[in-house]
Amino acid sequence: MIVSVASGKGGTGKTTVTASLAVSWSRPLVAVDLDVEEPNLHLFLKPEVTDTEVVTIEVPEVDESKCTYCRKCAELCQFKAIAVMGKAIMTFPEMCHGCGGCMAICPEGAISAGTRELGVMERGIARGTLPCLTGRLRVGEAMSPPLMRYVRSCMRAESAERSLDVLVDAPPGVSCPAMSAVADSDVIVLVTEPTPFGFHDFKLAFEAFSPYGKPIAAVINRAGLGDNRVYEFCTAHNLPILAEIPYRRDIAEHYSKGMILAEMDEGLGELFTKLGQDLRRMAKEARHA
Repeated sequence: MIVSVASGKGGTGKTTVTASLAVSWSRPLVAVDLDVEEPNLHLFLKPEVTDTEVVTIEVPEVDESKCTYCRKCAELCQFKAIAVMGKAIMTFPEMCHGCGGCMAICPEGAISAGTRELGVMERGIARGTLPCLTGRLRVGEAMSPPLMRYVRSCMRAESAERSLDVLVDAPPGVSCPAMSAVADSDVIVLVTEPTPFGFHDFKLAFEAFSPYGKPIAAVINRAGLGDNRVYEFCTAHNLPILAEIPYRRDIAEHYSKGMILAEMDEGLGELFTKLGQDLRRMAKEARHA
């Protein structure tokens, strides 16, 4: 089972919820940080890194002694990562999406695979038994989905090999990285806050993720702040609110120190234990629907 914790915008408490779910989960689990541009799940779970793997993508390298300048590669590439100008051919590795089309279409076999570093994937163990995977994008790299695809493939392999549930901390928003992160999910959890900005982006996220046809649930952080529009929207769309985290100073102080809410007091511990149970129930019901 794969549960993705997402949000319409940053700062809603998505990673806070993910960390608390991870330590409250009652079954074997792998925690995965797919917010590769700014991963911070490790600030809460504090895993001991056991392995760091450099992740690369294939980019074209041209042997101009074989090239006939037919332009087929340039015409195919929608991202302008390869260009032919008269008797000169140029490649732009930073613009390449790694599809391999230029290599496949070249009639002379003049294009081979080079590599560009995307970033790294870190493997670690938190609290002695909790496996963690973290994607970390290279500074200056423009595209996160290729790195995320690699981390997702490792996550699926590890889950299948060891019969682990998967808990994903997804990137905020509704752009390509966020959509990529939730693609494998059995259940999507949207964390929001009941403020005008929170509601606006929550609604965008719900509309973006709904076409996947996966069960979606809401968690409301800082409950008691703002207005009732989030609640009214959830009621109108039959969107279950599985948990509400109160708007309290002591809670803010607790997680600002990198501490886990589920371990703050008995009430919050029970809240996240029940949240995990409800998410597993939703996934089970979806599988048998």
